[in-house]
Amino acid sequence: MSAVRVLAAMSGGVDSAVAAARAVEAGHEVVGVHLALSAKPGTLRTGARGCCTIEDARDARRAADVLEIPFYVWDFAERFTEDVVADFVAEYAAGRTPNPCLRCNEKIKFAALLDKAVALGFDAVCTGHYARLSVVDGRPRLARSADDGKDQSYVLASLAPEQLRHAMFPLGDSTKAQVRAEAARRGLQVAEKADSHDICFIPDGDTRRFLANRLGPRPGKLVDDATDEVLGEHDGVHGFTVGQRKGLGVDRPAADGRPRYVLALEPVSGTVRVGSADRLAVTQIIGSRATWPSGKALDGPVECVAQVRAHGGTAPAVAEWLPDEERLVVQLREPLRGVAPGQAVALYCPDPDGDVVLGSATITATS
Repeated sequence: MSAVRVLAAMSGGVDSAVAAARAVEAGHEVVGVHLALSAKPGTLRTGARGCCTIEDARDARRAADVLEIPFYVWDFAERFTEDVVADFVAEYAAGRTPNPCLRCNEKIKFAALLDKAVALGFDAVCTGHYARLSVVDGRPRLARSADDGKDQSYVLASLAPEQLRHAMFPLGDSTKAQVRAEAARRGLQVAEKADSHDICFIPDGDTRRFLANRLGPRPGKLVDDATDEVLGEHDGVHGFTVGQRKGLGVDRPAADGRPRYVLALEPVSGTVRVGSADRLAVTQIIGSRATWPSGKALDGPVECVAQVRAHGGTAPAVAEWLPDEERLVVQLREPLRGVAPGQAVALYCPDPDGDVVLGSATITATS
């Protein structure tokens, strides 16, 4: 790629710092920006939980100083609250299980941030995501990274071709160990900084309490899916997700002595249906709001690999896009467990140089 103007999104972590460094080394004109996503950022991180703290902003600034690039902090807190946090709460209230990282990439980093970057004359937004991005026959090609354990193509699979045309992922061919070693060689203080985990706007990791504080009590019943027996009560379907085993609040074991799992959520009636693990098996997924990173939709049934979680949850499948119904139908050749409406299903074409993302859709139903 010839030299272009690049806006490097710098979270304060090692990945985005090295990504920015590589963009500088490639000869691009790079400006660093840290996104302030919280109206009241914490002063310090708690271990590896959360991000977007004051400490993170300072770490990003120090990295930019080492790289000798301009650095700014942009306030995206209001947009983040509306497009990510509010969406997260609303989805749980409706009995669905959203992925806020996917929504943040779609609505913030490659929509709000990208729009502002382009308006200011930048050609691309550079991030520290682990994914491979190239152009083949004039179309974007999004593929898995070299580091299977860190691959983030799943949370980028909902991006549209025009968003990917202005994206840059310099870490796609590297492993996490290589990135940390490079950070140390470059004198970046974040070389050994712990990765952030869990949901960034729930730094203590207590999702149930976070939702309860915003939605309040919405009492309902816990019901055995096989017998319709009422096993207990709960304070709201937002405290549960399909596949959950712990914290069900059931005071007696199943008749066969096996653990119970959440099988389905019914927000209108407030019912949480539970049952044995074998009833979690899913062989068909229906999706809507499909996106195609290359700009090319599936044409007829396609053999592929389906993924339903950021890490893991993969199975060989046959997928078909029904354009008249705006519906994606995925038949799994091997059953998957814990697949919930609201999650995303990403489709991959196996490739020795990194499985290629064919498309993504929001799961609306399973069977």
